[in-house]
Order: sequence, then C-alpha cells, then structure tokens
Amino acid sequence: MSLHAQGVAVVTGASSRIGAAYAERLARRGYDLTIVGRNRKHLDALAARISDDTGRAVEVFVADLGKLEDLARVETTLKQDASVTMLVNNAGIGAVTPLLQSNAGVMEEMIKLNVVALTRLTYAIAPAFVARGHGTIINISSVAAIAPELVNGVYGATKAYVLAFSQSLHHELTDKGIRVQVVMPGATSIELCKTAGTLRASLPAEKVMPAADVVDAALAGLDVGELVTIPSLREIADWDALEAARQKLARNLSRAHAAARSRPSTNTDTSTRH
Repeated sequence: MSLHAQGVAVVTGASSRIGAAYAERLARRGYDLTIVGRNRKHLDALAARISDDTGRAVEVFVADLGKLEDLARVETTLKQDASVTMLVNNAGIGAVTPLLQSNAGVMEEMIKLNVVALTRLTYAIAPAFVARGHGTIINISSVAAIAPELVNGVYGATKAYVLAFSQSLHHELTDKGIRVQVVMPGATSIELCKTAGTLRASLPAEKVMPAADVVDAALAGLDVGELVTIPSLREIADWDALEAARQKLARNLSRAHAAARSRPSTNTDTSTRH
C-alpha cells in the first residue's frame, strides 16, 4: 500500500468501462487498488495507466467471479487483507431478451454473477469492516430494479435483489461505521453494446449515459451520503416520494387478520336460480 493512501479499494468487473472508471476515480481520490476481472490484458493496461497517472499502487487480480474457485480466491483476499477499506461490487452481466427467447442456463449464470458473487464478496468483507469500525460497500444495481418491464425479467430481478440487499445492509451496518451505497444507472454506453447491442442501437443518444459520467455522479452521491444514487434522476424528490410510500406500506404488511377485501364472502345463499 502506498504511503498516505485512503486504503485499498477492491473493484470487481474492472475490465469494463464502469469498473475502469471507478478504478481511475478512486485512485485520484487517494486509494490504492485491487482490480478484479477476467481479461488480464485489459487489467494490466489499466493498472499501468493508473499507476503512471496517479502514483497509486494497483494490484491486478484475474478472476471469473462466475466460477466458485475464482470467487473463493477473492473472498480469501477480502478476509485477510486488512488494508481494504472499500469494495465496489461492479461485476455483472445484462440481458434484454424476453423469457420465451431466453436460455435458462444463461439466466442461471447471470444470477451467479449478479447475485451470488456480490453476496459472497459482501459477506467476506463486512465482518472485517465492522471489526475495524469503518469501510465502504458500493453495489452496482440498475434502474431495472424498479422498472423490470424495461428489460429481461431475470436481469431486473437480480438488480432488484441488489437494491434490497443494499437497503438491508445499510439498516444493519450504518451504526457500525460502515457506508453502504447502491448505484442504479440507466442505459450506459459501451456496457450495453457488449450485452444488449440491439437495445443500445434502438435508444436515442439522450437516453444513454457515458460510463465515466455514471461513476462521477455515483461518487458525488457517495460524498453527500446517499444510500441510493440514480445518476439520471433529475428530481431526488421523486425517489424520496417512492421511498416514503414504501416505508408507509411496510408498516401495514403484517397483521393477524386478512384485509376485508381478502376475506371469504359472508353470503351463505347457496340456492340455484333457474
């Protein structure tokens, strides 16, 4: 770790543009890095560029987080490296094909990466952060978490999981000194080109945000203490209204008796008309 660093930020999916942008921005903020991804060539090039530009130390960790053996190696690092102060769970894949055109095996692989890997890495680092009394966990979700009709249903469901998981983490860990943020981008250039090119091609330019802008907005949200950051959302009051409605609803979700509309009819007239 370099002298006077903020600690080490572990960024998964760093071969991608959002992950690479996080790595670059965090290095400029004083973090040393461990960048995780499948493509060694891209990771090595990114590490060299960041080190040259910022002087920060960058460790390359080649791993496919969809494979349990690779995932376990990253978990071990998170558990054992006391210099880690931030985890950015960015690794993930997307899909836009509807259910009847999707392959169940491909959907399962997406769940493994978007849900299982993110969960296991968070479980690996959270106890260490709590023991130290500080740490930051950033989880990359999507606007599909609250608008699943826009894309593939399984993809939307995985991102809804990331949102719910992050909200729960915040509830459990905020009083223990742990910062939690969930970032929910809309359509993002380059990322969609790789996983959903037909959707990207059909969207007007004003609907697609550059990956670097997504990260800049996310870090601005982190700086002001946002739990949920939606880079494209112009009026934060819209999210606040949705969250207030959710909190109101939560108070009425569990009762000893069913609501009146859900009770069996009291009409006992079983006669048959002719």
